[in-house]
Amino acid sequence: MYHTAMKEKDIEVIIADMKAAGCSNADTDKVRSMHEAGLDAEILHCLRKCRCAMIDELHDKQRNVDRIDRLIRSADAMNTNR
Repeated sequence: MYHTAMKEKDIEVIIADMKAAGCSNADTDKVRSMHEAGLDAEILHCLRKCRCAMIDELHDKQRNVDRIDRLIRSADAMNTNR
């Protein structure tokens, strides 16, 4: 498959979308530096790493919600048995 280099407009859209998605300034700076160095193929790898980090955060938050749900059920059971 043939790929052309990203245009400046394309990289600005990618960086804006990364910021909107919550990627760190370090990650957006890294992507910009990769682009400026002509390493556009590496940008996809960086985006995937950002996604993985976000999924890890999501799983951590889900575990916290699960803990709260257990506490709610436990507290509810204690109140019901009184």
